[in-house]
Amino acid sequence: MPHQVSVWRRRGSALHLVFVALLLGCGQGPRAVPGPASGELPDQEVSDFVVTESDAGRPEWTLYARDAAIYNPRNTIVARGVRVDFFDEQGKQNSTLTAREGEMNQRSRDMTARGNVVLQTTEGTRMSTEELRFLNQKQKIVSDLFVRVERAGDVLTGVGFESDPGLKHYEFKKKVQATVRTQSGGLLESHESHGGSK
Repeated sequence: MPHQVSVWRRRGSALHLVFVALLLGCGQGPRAVPGPASGELPDQEVSDFVVTESDAGRPEWTLYARDAAIYNPRNTIVARGVRVDFFDEQGKQNSTLTAREGEMNQRSRDMTARGNVVLQTTEGTRMSTEELRFLNQKQKIVSDLFVRVERAGDVLTGVGFESDPGLKHYEFKKKVQATVRTQSGGLLESHESHGGSK
């Protein structure tokens, strides 16, 4: 059985209803998850970890992890084998993020994904980098590193990136380069030193 944490909250309200369901085991013991370099021991280790956040019953995202370690004093969950499904305003899934590992703040629900990070939308846009952050309150994806975005044969790269989880509107901060495929199949390249957006 998975370890599940579900959160329902109503935006604009001072009252937050939090429901936490912890389902452990089903005959399996927890797997060890690497902790911080400080050697700090986790308060809890679990396998098949799942967290869902909803707004007034509408899912916003669901995090899945193969293994997770919970550090209560720091309000941090360290996970390995990470997948996050993001949903649009109608509650339909519009993108999926995968990464080798990640961390989530239990209070803010902000997340950091590291290692072979890929965000794939249902419309076919693919973003890849080595590290990015998800800002839960703002519903923004941000990275300070090199980012590559691919769609329908076109490729945009740059350093520094900000977007919504569905990659509808994104912006590169600097060192932007675009490779665009023409209708005849040729390639056009352009360079922009400061930044670009879509």
